[in-house]
Amino acid sequence: MGQQFSELNAKHIEFIAKQKLYFVSTAADTGTVNVSPKGGDSLRVINASTIAWLNHTGSGNESAAHVLINPRMTIMFCAFEGAPLILRAYGKATVLHQGDRQWAEYIALFPQSVASRQIFLLAIDKVQSSCGMSVPYFSYEADRNALALWSDKQGKAGIEQYWQKKNQHSIDGFAKDIVKKSALLVE
Repeated sequence: MGQQFSELNAKHIEFIAKQKLYFVSTAADTGTVNVSPKGGDSLRVINASTIAWLNHTGSGNESAAHVLINPRMTIMFCAFEGAPLILRAYGKATVLHQGDRQWAEYIALFPQSVASRQIFLLAIDKVQSSCGMSVPYFSYEADRNALALWSDKQGKAGIEQYWQKKNQHSIDGFAKDIVKKSALLVE
């Protein structure tokens, strides 16, 4: 049976630390709800009421575009091995870019990557656990390294060109200046 909490407890934090995959959901006031799978060494529990996750360069930029319009965010974790559990952290997110004052403090928490695009900070206002008894078992084999290999080959200049080419338009048609700000591009 589901339970609600005002913040993460020690068991939640221990569970999160073991997860290899999590899902991030955002939505603006209108348009598409975005759900993105995330993996790798890209999430940190800062304290019982704050989660930070590193967003690497990708084909879209919906999470950042949405958060700039409406800061609601949900992060969901599922147990794919061991006891069944689904854990969701709900709250308001802020997005940090390379030029932001707090960037250095938070980027130091993650492995270095030329593909580092944004860091999201989720201020948790509710945590919910539920059974997850219908979630299937899966075995973890390894992290994919395709993004790391590709981004290292592109280099910083290539990544910034990719942002210009691929991350300037929201699928919902949000104003280009919102998407541009979310990708931290300068004309």
